[in-house]
Amino acid sequence: MSIPPQYSGKLLLKAEIPPEHLNKYFTPVPSIEKRFLRRRCKRCGNTASYKFSHMPHAACGKECLYCRNCIQMGRVLECEPLYQATSNHTWPQILNPCAWEGELTPAQQKAAARIIETIQSGGQLLVWAVCGAGKTEMLFPGVTAALEQGKRLCLATPRTDVVRELEPRLKAAFPDVPIDALYGDSPDKTGAAQFVIATTHQLLRFEEAFDVMIIDEVDAFPYHLDASLHFASRRAGKANGSVIQLTATPRKRQERKVKAKQLPVVFIPKRFHGAPLPVPQFKLSPLLKRKLANGELSATAITRITKQQQGPRQLLLFAPTIPAAESVAKRLAGEGYSTEYVHADDPDRSEKITAFRNKNFRILVTTTILERGVTFPSVDVFVLDASHHVFDAQALVQISGRAGRSPADPTGEVIFFHIGKSNAMLDARDAIVKMNKLGAKL
Repeated sequence: MSIPPQYSGKLLLKAEIPPEHLNKYFTPVPSIEKRFLRRRCKRCGNTASYKFSHMPHAACGKECLYCRNCIQMGRVLECEPLYQATSNHTWPQILNPCAWEGELTPAQQKAAARIIETIQSGGQLLVWAVCGAGKTEMLFPGVTAALEQGKRLCLATPRTDVVRELEPRLKAAFPDVPIDALYGDSPDKTGAAQFVIATTHQLLRFEEAFDVMIIDEVDAFPYHLDASLHFASRRAGKANGSVIQLTATPRKRQERKVKAKQLPVVFIPKRFHGAPLPVPQFKLSPLLKRKLANGELSATAITRITKQQQGPRQLLLFAPTIPAAESVAKRLAGEGYSTEYVHADDPDRSEKITAFRNKNFRILVTTTILERGVTFPSVDVFVLDASHHVFDAQALVQISGRAGRSPADPTGEVIFFHIGKSNAMLDARDAIVKMNKLGAKL
Protein backbone atom coordinates (compact mmCIF):
# COMPACT_ATOMS: atom_id res chain seq x y z
CA MET A 1 0.00 0.00 0.00
CA SER A 2 1.39 3.38 -1.02
CA ILE A 3 1.80 5.84 1.84
CA PRO A 4 0.39 9.37 1.42
CA PRO A 5 3.30 11.84 1.08
CA GLN A 6 2.49 13.62 4.35
CA TYR A 7 3.10 10.36 6.27
CA SER A 8 6.05 8.94 4.34
CA GLY A 9 8.88 8.15 6.75
CA LYS A 10 7.17 9.78 9.72
CA LEU A 11 7.42 8.89 13.43
CA LEU A 12 4.55 10.62 15.23
CA LEU A 13 2.54 10.83 18.42
CA LYS A 14 -1.04 9.59 18.33
CA ALA A 15 -2.29 13.15 18.74
CA GLU A 16 -0.51 14.17 15.51
CA ILE A 17 -2.43 11.66 13.35
CA PRO A 18 -6.08 11.85 12.22
CA PRO A 19 -7.94 8.89 13.85
CA GLU A 20 -9.07 7.50 10.49
CA HIS A 21 -5.44 7.19 9.34
CA LEU A 22 -3.95 5.81 12.54
CA ASN A 23 -4.34 2.10 11.85
CA LYS A 24 -4.40 2.44 8.08
CA TYR A 25 -0.89 3.80 7.54
CA PHE A 26 0.92 3.51 10.87
CA THR A 27 2.39 0.77 13.03
CA PRO A 28 2.67 1.28 16.81
CA VAL A 29 6.21 0.97 18.21
CA PRO A 30 7.44 1.28 21.82
CA SER A 31 8.04 4.94 22.64
CA ILE A 32 10.61 4.32 25.39
CA GLU A 33 12.65 1.21 24.76
CA LYS A 34 14.38 -0.96 27.35
CA ARG A 35 18.05 -1.41 26.54
CA PHE A 36 19.69 -3.62 29.15
CA LEU A 37 19.48 -1.56 32.37
CA ARG A 38 18.74 1.71 30.59
CA ARG A 39 15.82 3.35 28.84
CA ARG A 40 16.04 4.99 25.43
CA CYS A 41 13.55 7.41 23.93
CA LYS A 42 12.56 6.10 20.51
CA ARG A 43 12.06 9.60 19.14
CA CYS A 44 15.20 11.46 20.28
CA GLY A 45 17.54 8.65 21.33
CA ASN A 46 17.99 10.03 24.86
CA THR A 47 19.42 7.50 27.33
CA ALA A 48 20.36 9.90 30.15
CA SER A 49 18.34 8.87 33.21
CA TYR A 50 18.15 12.45 34.55
CA LYS A 51 16.27 13.48 31.39
CA PHE A 52 13.44 11.05 32.18
CA SER A 53 10.71 11.82 34.74
CA HIS A 54 7.48 10.30 36.02
CA MET A 55 4.01 11.82 35.98
CA PRO A 56 0.50 10.62 36.90
CA HIS A 57 -1.26 9.60 33.72
CA ALA A 58 -5.05 9.39 33.60
CA ALA A 59 -5.14 6.92 30.70
CA CYS A 60 -3.25 4.16 32.48
CA GLY A 61 -3.80 5.26 36.09
CA LYS A 62 -0.09 4.94 36.92
CA GLU A 63 3.01 7.03 37.41
CA CYS A 64 4.26 6.98 33.84
CA LEU A 65 7.79 7.57 32.57
CA TYR A 66 8.25 10.31 29.96
CA CYS A 67 11.20 11.90 28.14
CA ARG A 68 11.98 15.51 29.03
CA ASN A 69 14.68 15.81 26.39
CA CYS A 70 12.29 16.20 23.44
CA ILE A 71 9.20 17.42 25.29
CA GLN A 72 9.06 20.58 23.14
CA MET A 73 7.85 18.31 20.31
CA GLY A 74 5.06 16.83 22.46
CA ARG A 75 5.25 14.42 25.40
CA VAL A 76 6.56 10.89 24.76
CA LEU A 77 5.09 8.55 27.43
CA GLU A 78 6.25 5.00 28.08
CA CYS A 79 2.66 3.75 28.31
CA GLU A 80 1.74 5.15 24.88
CA PRO A 81 3.40 4.00 21.66
CA LEU A 82 4.79 6.13 18.89
CA TYR A 83 3.41 5.51 15.42
CA GLN A 84 5.69 4.72 12.52
CA ALA A 85 4.90 4.88 8.80
CA THR A 86 7.02 3.37 6.06
CA SER A 87 8.67 5.49 3.38
CA ASN A 88 7.37 3.58 0.38
CA HIS A 89 5.71 6.58 -1.26
CA THR A 90 6.81 6.83 -4.91
CA TRP A 91 8.22 10.25 -5.68
CA PRO A 92 8.13 11.55 -9.27
CA GLN A 93 11.13 12.03 -11.50
CA ILE A 94 11.22 15.78 -12.16
CA LEU A 95 13.11 16.62 -15.36
CA ASN A 96 15.04 19.90 -15.66
CA PRO A 97 13.81 21.22 -12.29
CA CYS A 98 16.41 23.98 -11.85
CA ALA A 99 15.67 27.45 -13.22
CA TRP A 100 18.78 29.12 -11.77
CA GLU A 101 20.71 30.78 -14.60
CA GLY A 102 23.88 31.64 -12.70
CA GLU A 103 27.31 30.21 -13.42
CA LEU A 104 29.46 28.27 -10.98
CA THR A 105 33.14 29.08 -10.55
CA PRO A 106 35.66 26.27 -11.22
CA ALA A 107 35.95 25.66 -7.46
CA GLN A 108 32.17 25.48 -7.12
CA GLN A 109 31.98 23.13 -10.10
CA LYS A 110 34.51 20.83 -8.44
CA ALA A 111 32.38 20.70 -5.27
CA ALA A 112 29.17 20.25 -7.27
CA ALA A 113 30.66 17.27 -9.11
CA ARG A 114 31.63 15.60 -5.83
CA ILE A 115 28.14 16.24 -4.44
CA ILE A 116 26.52 14.62 -7.50
CA GLU A 117 28.87 11.65 -7.20
CA THR A 118 27.95 11.17 -3.52
CA ILE A 119 24.21 11.46 -4.22
CA GLN A 120 24.44 8.83 -6.96
CA SER A 121 26.68 6.37 -5.11
CA GLY A 122 25.61 6.92 -1.49
CA GLY A 123 27.87 7.56 1.47
CA GLN A 124 29.08 10.79 3.07
CA LEU A 125 30.80 13.99 1.95
CA LEU A 126 31.96 17.04 3.90
CA VAL A 127 31.87 20.29 1.91
CA TRP A 128 34.33 22.57 3.70
CA ALA A 129 33.88 25.99 2.10
CA VAL A 130 34.64 29.46 3.44
CA CYS A 131 31.87 31.92 4.31
CA GLY A 132 30.64 33.41 1.05
CA ALA A 133 31.89 30.55 -1.14
CA GLY A 134 28.35 30.00 -2.46
CA LYS A 135 27.56 26.69 -0.78
CA THR A 136 23.85 26.90 -1.60
CA GLU A 137 24.52 27.32 -5.33
CA MET A 138 26.98 24.40 -5.24
CA LEU A 139 24.06 22.19 -4.19
CA PHE A 140 21.89 23.02 -7.20
CA PRO A 141 23.38 20.45 -9.63
CA GLY A 142 23.19 17.72 -6.98
CA VAL A 143 19.60 18.62 -6.06
CA THR A 144 18.76 18.57 -9.78
CA ALA A 145 20.29 15.10 -10.22
CA ALA A 146 18.41 13.75 -7.20
CA LEU A 147 15.05 15.13 -8.34
CA GLU A 148 15.55 13.78 -11.87
CA GLN A 149 16.10 10.33 -10.33
CA GLY A 150 12.93 10.55 -8.23
CA LYS A 151 14.78 10.86 -4.92
CA ARG A 152 13.51 12.67 -1.84
CA LEU A 153 15.75 15.30 -0.22
CA CYS A 154 16.03 17.16 3.05
CA LEU A 155 18.21 20.21 3.67
CA ALA A 156 18.43 20.60 7.45
CA THR A 157 20.10 23.37 9.44
CA PRO A 158 20.22 24.18 13.16
CA ARG A 159 18.84 27.74 12.86
CA THR A 160 15.28 28.83 12.08
CA ASP A 161 16.52 32.05 10.48
CA VAL A 162 18.59 30.04 8.00
CA VAL A 163 15.53 28.01 6.99
CA ARG A 164 13.63 31.26 6.42
CA GLU A 165 16.56 32.59 4.37
CA LEU A 166 16.88 29.44 2.25
CA GLU A 167 13.18 28.90 1.51
CA PRO A 168 12.67 31.76 -1.01
CA ARG A 169 16.07 31.15 -2.63
CA LEU A 170 15.38 27.46 -3.22
CA LYS A 171 11.81 28.04 -4.37
CA ALA A 172 13.12 30.58 -6.89
CA ALA A 173 15.79 28.13 -8.11
CA PHE A 174 13.33 25.18 -8.31
CA PRO A 175 9.99 26.89 -9.08
CA ASP A 176 8.10 23.75 -10.15
CA VAL A 177 9.29 21.56 -7.26
CA PRO A 178 7.10 21.24 -4.14
CA ILE A 179 9.23 22.50 -1.22
CA ASP A 180 8.16 22.50 2.44
CA ALA A 181 9.90 24.59 5.11
CA LEU A 182 9.61 23.18 8.64
CA TYR A 183 10.60 25.07 11.79
CA GLY A 184 9.19 25.81 15.22
CA ASP A 185 6.53 28.33 14.20
CA SER A 186 6.21 27.47 10.51
CA PRO A 187 2.62 27.79 9.28
CA ASP A 188 2.58 24.27 7.79
CA LYS A 189 4.26 21.26 9.38
CA THR A 190 2.89 18.46 7.17
CA GLY A 191 6.27 17.86 5.52
CA ALA A 192 4.63 16.29 2.49
CA ALA A 193 6.98 17.65 -0.19
CA GLN A 194 9.67 15.83 -2.15
CA PHE A 195 12.14 18.53 -1.09
CA VAL A 196 12.04 19.54 2.59
CA ILE A 197 13.98 22.35 4.29
CA ALA A 198 13.91 21.98 8.06
CA THR A 199 15.55 22.83 11.32
CA THR A 200 17.41 19.84 12.72
CA HIS A 201 14.86 19.65 15.58
CA GLN A 202 12.12 18.85 13.05
CA LEU A 203 14.02 15.71 12.03
CA LEU A 204 12.83 14.10 15.29
CA ARG A 205 9.57 13.38 13.43
CA PHE A 206 11.22 11.42 10.58
CA GLU A 207 12.62 7.90 10.20
CA GLU A 208 14.25 6.59 7.00
CA ALA A 209 12.37 9.26 5.05
CA PHE A 210 15.03 10.80 2.79
CA ASP A 211 17.31 9.45 0.06
CA VAL A 212 19.54 12.51 0.43
CA MET A 213 20.26 14.28 3.71
CA ILE A 214 22.05 17.64 3.47
CA ILE A 215 23.10 19.04 6.86
CA ASP A 216 24.08 22.71 6.63
CA GLU A 217 26.20 24.44 9.30
CA VAL A 218 27.11 21.17 11.05
CA ASP A 219 29.34 23.11 13.46
CA ALA A 220 26.56 25.42 14.65
CA PHE A 221 24.84 25.52 18.02
CA PRO A 222 22.77 23.65 19.08
CA TYR A 223 23.50 20.86 16.57
CA HIS A 224 27.15 20.25 17.36
CA LEU A 225 26.46 19.89 21.12
CA ASP A 226 23.18 17.95 20.99
CA ALA A 227 23.50 14.17 20.59
CA SER A 228 19.76 13.84 19.97
CA LEU A 229 20.00 16.04 16.85
CA HIS A 230 22.82 13.89 15.47
CA PHE A 231 20.68 10.82 16.26
CA ALA A 232 17.67 12.36 14.50
CA SER A 233 19.64 13.38 11.39
CA ARG A 234 21.12 9.87 11.02
CA ARG A 235 17.72 8.22 11.45
CA ALA A 236 15.93 10.60 9.04
CA GLY A 237 18.06 9.39 6.14
CA LYS A 238 17.69 6.00 4.48
CA ALA A 239 20.30 3.36 5.27
CA ASN A 240 21.57 3.31 1.67
CA GLY A 241 21.19 7.06 1.17
CA SER A 242 23.59 9.97 0.94
CA VAL A 243 24.69 12.48 3.59
CA ILE A 244 26.20 15.83 2.55
CA GLN A 245 27.57 17.98 5.38
CA LEU A 246 28.28 21.68 4.83
CA THR A 247 30.46 23.95 6.95
CA ALA A 248 32.82 26.89 6.81
CA THR A 249 34.23 26.19 10.26
CA PRO A 250 34.45 22.47 11.03
CA ARG A 251 34.83 21.32 14.62
CA LYS A 252 37.88 19.37 15.76
CA ARG A 253 35.92 16.11 15.55
CA GLN A 254 35.30 16.58 11.82
CA GLU A 255 38.87 17.70 11.17
CA ARG A 256 40.18 14.54 12.85
CA LYS A 257 37.91 12.37 10.67
CA VAL A 258 39.11 14.17 7.55
CA LYS A 259 42.78 13.71 8.51
CA ALA A 260 42.16 10.03 9.27
CA LYS A 261 40.45 9.68 5.86
CA GLN A 262 37.26 8.55 7.58
CA LEU A 263 35.26 11.40 6.05
CA PRO A 264 35.58 12.34 2.34
CA VAL A 265 35.97 16.10 1.89
CA VAL A 266 35.98 18.76 -0.81
CA PHE A 267 37.70 21.99 0.24
CA ILE A 268 36.85 25.48 -1.12
CA PRO A 269 39.09 28.17 0.47
CA LYS A 270 37.93 31.08 -1.73
CA ARG A 271 34.76 33.14 -2.00
CA PHE A 272 32.81 32.88 -5.24
CA HIS A 273 33.62 36.49 -6.23
CA GLY A 274 37.35 35.90 -5.71
CA ALA A 275 37.99 38.57 -3.07
CA PRO A 276 39.59 37.50 0.24
CA LEU A 277 37.72 37.23 3.52
CA PRO A 278 37.83 40.44 5.58
CA VAL A 279 40.41 40.06 8.34
CA PRO A 280 39.11 41.34 11.70
CA GLN A 281 40.78 44.28 13.41
CA PHE A 282 41.23 44.12 17.20
CA LYS A 283 40.34 47.29 19.12
CA LEU A 284 41.13 47.40 22.83
CA SER A 285 38.41 49.07 24.89
CA PRO A 286 39.19 48.53 28.61
CA LEU A 287 35.93 50.04 29.89
CA LEU A 288 33.70 48.20 27.41
CA LYS A 289 32.38 45.44 29.69
CA ARG A 290 31.60 47.87 32.51
CA LYS A 291 29.88 50.23 30.09
CA LEU A 292 27.77 47.44 28.57
CA ALA A 293 26.69 46.34 32.05
CA ASN A 294 25.35 49.87 32.58
CA GLY A 295 23.61 49.99 29.22
CA GLU A 296 26.25 52.23 27.67
CA LEU A 297 28.95 52.09 25.00
CA SER A 298 32.62 52.87 25.43
CA ALA A 299 34.07 55.99 23.81
CA THR A 300 36.18 53.79 21.51
CA ALA A 301 33.10 51.97 20.19
CA ILE A 302 31.03 55.16 19.83
CA THR A 303 33.81 56.86 17.88
CA ARG A 304 34.11 53.98 15.40
CA ILE A 305 30.33 53.63 15.01
CA THR A 306 30.03 57.37 14.32
CA LYS A 307 32.77 57.16 11.69
CA GLN A 308 31.23 54.03 10.14
CA GLN A 309 27.83 55.70 9.80
CA GLN A 310 29.37 58.42 7.64
CA GLY A 311 30.04 55.80 4.96
CA PRO A 312 27.64 53.98 2.60
CA ARG A 313 27.45 50.62 4.36
CA GLN A 314 24.97 49.46 6.95
CA LEU A 315 26.27 48.15 10.28
CA LEU A 316 25.69 44.71 11.77
CA LEU A 317 26.56 45.10 15.46
CA PHE A 318 26.93 41.93 17.56
CA ALA A 319 26.38 42.00 21.32
CA PRO A 320 27.10 39.10 23.73
CA THR A 321 23.71 39.04 25.50
CA ILE A 322 20.08 40.01 24.93
CA PRO A 323 20.14 42.77 27.62
CA ALA A 324 23.30 44.21 26.06
CA ALA A 325 21.77 44.16 22.57
CA GLU A 326 18.62 45.87 23.81
CA SER A 327 20.42 48.56 25.80
CA VAL A 328 22.94 49.31 23.03
CA ALA A 329 20.16 49.62 20.43
CA LYS A 330 18.16 51.97 22.66
CA ARG A 331 21.27 54.05 23.38
CA LEU A 332 22.11 54.39 19.68
CA ALA A 333 18.51 55.18 18.77
CA GLY A 334 18.44 57.80 21.52
CA GLU A 335 21.46 59.46 19.95
CA GLY A 336 19.70 59.68 16.59
CA TYR A 337 21.00 56.56 14.85
CA SER A 338 18.51 54.54 12.81
CA THR A 339 18.66 51.33 14.85
CA GLU A 340 16.80 48.09 15.61
CA TYR A 341 17.78 44.96 17.56
CA VAL A 342 16.98 41.26 17.27
CA HIS A 343 17.52 38.10 19.32
CA ALA A 344 16.29 34.50 19.38
CA ASP A 345 13.14 35.26 21.41
CA ASP A 346 12.12 38.30 19.35
CA PRO A 347 8.77 37.47 17.67
CA ASP A 348 9.39 40.19 15.07
CA ARG A 349 12.93 39.22 14.13
CA SER A 350 12.02 37.95 10.65
CA GLU A 351 10.34 41.25 9.80
CA LYS A 352 13.25 43.26 11.24
CA ILE A 353 15.81 41.25 9.25
CA THR A 354 13.82 41.84 6.06
CA ALA A 355 13.54 45.56 6.85
CA PHE A 356 17.32 45.77 7.41
CA ARG A 357 17.95 43.98 4.11
CA ASN A 358 15.64 46.52 2.46
CA LYS A 359 17.73 49.30 4.06
CA ASN A 360 14.85 50.70 6.12
CA PHE A 361 17.37 51.43 8.91
CA ARG A 362 21.16 51.65 9.17
CA ILE A 363 22.17 49.64 12.26
CA LEU A 364 20.99 46.19 13.34
CA VAL A 365 22.13 45.12 16.81
CA THR A 366 21.99 41.35 17.22
CA THR A 367 23.04 38.46 19.40
CA THR A 368 24.77 35.43 17.87
CA ILE A 369 21.43 34.45 16.29
CA LEU A 370 22.64 36.11 13.06
CA GLU A 371 26.20 34.81 13.14
CA ARG A 372 25.58 32.60 10.10
CA GLY A 373 23.28 31.74 7.23
CA VAL A 374 22.09 35.28 6.47
CA THR A 375 23.35 37.53 3.69
CA PHE A 376 23.26 41.31 3.51
CA PRO A 377 24.67 43.00 0.41
CA SER A 378 26.82 45.74 1.95
CA VAL A 379 27.56 45.74 5.67
CA ASP A 380 30.38 46.36 8.10
CA VAL A 381 30.50 44.06 11.13
CA PHE A 382 31.42 45.11 14.67
CA VAL A 383 31.54 42.76 17.67
CA LEU A 384 31.14 44.22 21.15
CA ASP A 385 33.07 42.38 23.88
CA ALA A 386 34.48 39.89 21.38
CA SER A 387 36.38 38.10 24.17
CA HIS A 388 33.07 37.12 25.83
CA HIS A 389 32.66 33.33 26.15
CA VAL A 390 29.64 33.22 23.80
CA PHE A 391 31.93 34.12 20.92
CA ASP A 392 33.95 30.97 20.21
CA ALA A 393 36.36 30.81 17.27
CA GLN A 394 33.77 29.28 14.91
CA ALA A 395 31.23 31.98 15.78
CA LEU A 396 33.76 34.78 15.23
CA VAL A 397 34.77 33.38 11.83
CA GLN A 398 31.12 33.15 10.82
CA ILE A 399 30.40 36.65 12.11
CA SER A 400 33.34 38.02 10.13
CA GLY A 401 31.95 36.24 7.09
CA ARG A 402 28.84 38.44 7.06
CA ALA A 403 30.95 41.25 5.56
CA GLY A 404 32.03 41.50 1.93
CA ARG A 405 29.66 38.90 0.52
CA SER A 406 28.55 40.86 -2.55
CA PRO A 407 30.60 41.10 -5.77
CA ALA A 408 29.60 44.77 -5.89
CA ASP A 409 31.09 45.35 -2.41
CA PRO A 410 33.47 42.46 -1.65
CA THR A 411 35.37 44.04 1.24
CA GLY A 412 33.69 45.43 4.35
CA GLU A 413 35.22 46.24 7.72
CA VAL A 414 35.25 43.81 10.65
CA ILE A 415 36.20 45.07 14.13
CA PHE A 416 36.39 43.08 17.37
CA PHE A 417 36.09 45.41 20.38
CA HIS A 418 37.56 43.71 23.44
CA ILE A 419 38.90 44.13 26.97
CA GLY A 420 41.66 41.59 26.31
CA LYS A 421 42.36 39.23 23.43
CA SER A 422 40.90 35.75 23.84
CA ASN A 423 42.22 32.54 22.30
CA ALA A 424 39.01 32.37 20.28
CA MET A 425 39.69 35.80 18.76
CA LEU A 426 43.24 34.85 17.84
CA ASP A 427 42.18 31.47 16.44
CA ALA A 428 39.44 33.10 14.35
CA ARG A 429 41.81 35.66 12.85
CA ASP A 430 44.45 32.99 12.17
CA ALA A 431 41.84 30.78 10.46
CA ILE A 432 40.74 33.65 8.20
CA VAL A 433 44.33 34.57 7.28
CA LYS A 434 45.08 30.90 6.53
CA MET A 435 42.04 30.59 4.28
CA ASN A 436 43.02 33.75 2.39
CA LYS A 437 46.50 32.36 1.78
CA LEU A 438 45.11 29.08 0.50
CA GLY A 439 42.58 30.91 -1.63
CA ALA A 440 45.29 33.11 -3.15
CA LYS A 441 47.06 29.98 -4.43
CA LEU A 442 44.07 28.89 -6.52
